Amino acid sequence: MIPVAQARTPKKKDSIGETIKTVVYAILIAVVFRSLLFQPFWIPSGSMKSTLLIGDYLFISKYSYGYSKHSLPWSMGPFDGRILGTQPDRGDVIVFKHPRTNEDFIKRLTGLPGDKIQMKEGVLHINGTAVKLEQTEPFVEPIDPMRTRCSDRREIGGELSCLKESYIETLPNGVSHMILNADNNRSAQTDNTRTFTVPEGHYFFMGDNRDNSNDSRQGVGMVPYENLVGRAELIAISSDGPFWEVWNWRFGRFFTIIR
Repeated sequence: MIPVAQARTPKKKDSIGETIKTVVYAILIAVVFRSLLFQPFWIPSGSMKSTLLIGDYLFISKYSYGYSKHSLPWSMGPFDGRILGTQPDRGDVIVFKHPRTNEDFIKRLTGLPGDKIQMKEGVLHINGTAVKLEQTEPFVEPIDPMRTRCSDRREIGGELSCLKESYIETLPNGVSHMILNADNNRSAQTDNTRTFTVPEGHYFFMGDNRDNSNDSRQGVGMVPYENLVGRAELIAISSDGPFWEVWNWRFGRFFTIIR
């Protein structure tokens, strides 16, 4: 019996060793993929409506602007600055690290280094010139009494809803995207700002849901180049509720390119 037991023990140890190696390899591949290529990202707030909705699960490209310490999980990169860095384009939707809290934010890049940015009566001005706006059909969503600023509340289909003014905004480089105006109070602080001058090596970001966004106008400030994490590329799946509730999946948003 002893020879039999001795013959089986190495096989068991080999099996455990192979399992451990497989797990380690899988973790390393996942870390490399997430750090160098694509990172999944979940949208937790409505600051980028209607481009991005709460419950969108998307992928950001990590290679678009090169790599910084923030490219690695928990910002554990062992270097400062950027490697293989390229400049972002105005209008890109970008995930970045908050300059003070290090939280992940996602907003649209509106101001480049050297730009002068100002909001006047709800209209974005870049270097003294108002961007082009074209009004479209209102954006309708259910009222969230805890989170939604809205000056036009109506009952639609038996449900209290918010109608938000919707515009196509065209930036100086020709990039067009939809923005929302939830509050007709044009004297609001976020609709009328001082002139911001974007310093070298920094960027100015704004949410597309202009009256419900914590961005460079207040709270966030200018974002250093090093803090850019990646460009939002693709909405993979989208759910208006817990992911396992298939009946809440928004199939029309699956595999949608982010503009």
